[in-house]
Amino acid sequence: MSTGDDNAAWVRLAGATATDGWDVDITDGIPGWAHTGLLLATLADGDERRVDLGEREAIVVPLAGGVHVRTERAGVVEQAELAGRESVWAGASDAAYVPTGSTLTLTGTGPARIAICLAADATGTEPPPFRHLPASDVPVELRGAGIASRQVRNFGIPGVLEANRMIACEVITPAGNWSSWPPHKHDTERLGVESELEEIYYFQTRSTDARGTDPVGYQRVYAAGGRPIDVLAEVRTDDVVLVPHGWHGPAVAAPDADLYYLNVMAGPGPERAWLICDDPAHAWVRETWASQPVDPRLI
Repeated sequence: MSTGDDNAAWVRLAGATATDGWDVDITDGIPGWAHTGLLLATLADGDERRVDLGEREAIVVPLAGGVHVRTERAGVVEQAELAGRESVWAGASDAAYVPTGSTLTLTGTGPARIAICLAADATGTEPPPFRHLPASDVPVELRGAGIASRQVRNFGIPGVLEANRMIACEVITPAGNWSSWPPHKHDTERLGVESELEEIYYFQTRSTDARGTDPVGYQRVYAAGGRPIDVLAEVRTDDVVLVPHGWHGPAVAAPDADLYYLNVMAGPGPERAWLICDDPAHAWVRETWASQPVDPRLI
C-alpha cells in the first residue's frame, strides 16, 4: 500500500505557499519544477495586483467574481473586463490570454478570487496577441461515464485559445465520482504519441449537504518507468498537487463532496499538445464507457 512518501515534495496545502498579496504562489524555488506556475489572489473592490511576466505567458481566469485586466507590452496597452462568475460551481468563466513579456495588472471590480495560470516561454517565438475569451466560447466537454463521469471546461487548450506553451482547463467531478481516470501520464516527448508536460492541480471542494463541515477529495500520483514518485494526498479548497512526471489519477470526490480542479500544463517539447498515455493496467476501463450513461448531475 502506498504511503505517499513524496507528499512533502509535491503537495502544497492551503496557505503553505501564500506570499504578500497572493493566497497561492507557485512560481519559484521548487526543485525539479521549471515550466508551470500559478498565482491566486483574493481581491476587494479596487484592490490591485501587478505581475511582470518576463519569459512567462499567462491566462487569467476568475474563480469567483470579476476583474479588470490591463496589460502592457512594448508600449502597447490592452484592457478587458472579465465578468467572471459566482463561483467555480456556477459554470465556465471568461478568461484572458496575456503574452510573454507583458506587465499584467489586475484590479478588483468587487469581491473576487482570481487565478493567474503561468507557463514558461523561452522559445523566442513571437507570442499570440492578448485575447479576451468570452465564457460563451469555452467548450464544455462531458468526459467518461458512470462513476468516472466529469465535466471539462476547455478554456485554455489548443484550438480554443492560442498560446506558445500554456495548456489549461477546469474539471468538475460530482460527489462519489473518479476523475483523471484511467491513470495516465505525459512525461516523455514522443512526437504524435505523448507530450512532456508538467501539471498543476489546484483544488476546491464543496459539501453536498448543509451538515457537511469537512468536504474532502483525494489525488494519486505514482511512478512510471525509472522515475520514482509516490503521492497520495487528501485535498481540500486551495490545496495544490504538482505532477512533475508519472502516472496520475484518480482524483476522487468523496461521496459527500463535489470536487473541482484547475489544471495548468506546459513543457519543453517542440509542439503545444496534450498527448497522453494510459496506464496499461487500467486502460481497458475506457471500453466500458459506451455501455454506461453519463452522470445526470452533469447534464
